[in-house]
Amino acid sequence: MSHYEERLERDLSQIKQQVALLAGLVEKALDDAVHALLADDDKLAYATVLADNRINAVSNELDRLRMAFIGVHLPTGSHLRLMAAVVHTNVALERIGDYAVTICREAVQVPRPPQGLLLREVELMAGESRQMLKQAVDAFLEGNADKARATMVIADQVERTFDMAFDDLSGAGGSTSVKDLFAFLSVFNALERVSDQAKNICEDTVFAVTGQPKGPKFFRILFVDEDNTLLGPIAEAIARKNFPEVGEYHSRGRTAGVSDPQSIGLLQDLGIDLGNHQPQAIPAHHQEFATFQIIVSLQGPVKSYVEQIPFHTVALEWDVAGAGSAPPDLRLLAREIALQVSNLMTVLRGQEAH
Repeated sequence: MSHYEERLERDLSQIKQQVALLAGLVEKALDDAVHALLADDDKLAYATVLADNRINAVSNELDRLRMAFIGVHLPTGSHLRLMAAVVHTNVALERIGDYAVTICREAVQVPRPPQGLLLREVELMAGESRQMLKQAVDAFLEGNADKARATMVIADQVERTFDMAFDDLSGAGGSTSVKDLFAFLSVFNALERVSDQAKNICEDTVFAVTGQPKGPKFFRILFVDEDNTLLGPIAEAIARKNFPEVGEYHSRGRTAGVSDPQSIGLLQDLGIDLGNHQPQAIPAHHQEFATFQIIVSLQGPVKSYVEQIPFHTVALEWDVAGAGSAPPDLRLLAREIALQVSNLMTVLRGQEAH
């Protein structure tokens, strides 16, 4: 190994050691913040807030090392990708340190630690977020793209836990003060943001190792209408046919009606295949809704179908020209719905969706 190669490896090792040091401080801060909240330990909370200064100093040193590496080695290829990943990972870890501070500041404000169901949800969400963070950092330091990809999946579970906690907080208004409700909501939000930043670290790990950039977001979209025989199924079929790379599409109705064979035949002539569609009603428990990023109503307000819209779900209501006529002009109906679907895809992905 040449002198230059030795210097390169030594400098890379120093940068990774600094990342490991920063990650260790951040993981400890998060552990301490959650413990301070659950144990009602104000001394630990305040100590953790002050310890964030150390995290910031280590983060600044990591940035200095990265800049020095670029100046000395003028990296290309995998080394350049790694330096880009170090930038983003540094930012992600520093922000997680800030989230730990947020949890501590809320912990010293609430009169008592979370109890009962709220306690279990904090423990669950904290455990998921901390596990994801540790695995993300390990994947980065090991240069393990497969581990990074596997870790990203945990983010979906953290999001579902947040939705459950949000629903429970919404229903706790009578027994908890508004101030405390906001405090616990802030805690849950901070824990969810930990998982978001851990996912970012995973994505940067994959990029550094393989050169594969972060892919565009994939959306789960639900179309709802009265009986799931026409409007929603048309939107679902058009979206699935024209924009398969943007998302996964479903439709449900307030009730499950009976499809009209003549309408199905006419729509087939227009290139819209509903031959295999079986009308389905919205499930009574409504838990399924939390898995959708977007719910679109083609008949009336979304809240007439979904009483409690999940925290992470966007609700849209489309006015479809000709939807109220009897019998409907299927050509006009299909054209109007296709336009609405196309407009939504442009919002989600820009012109690349087309």
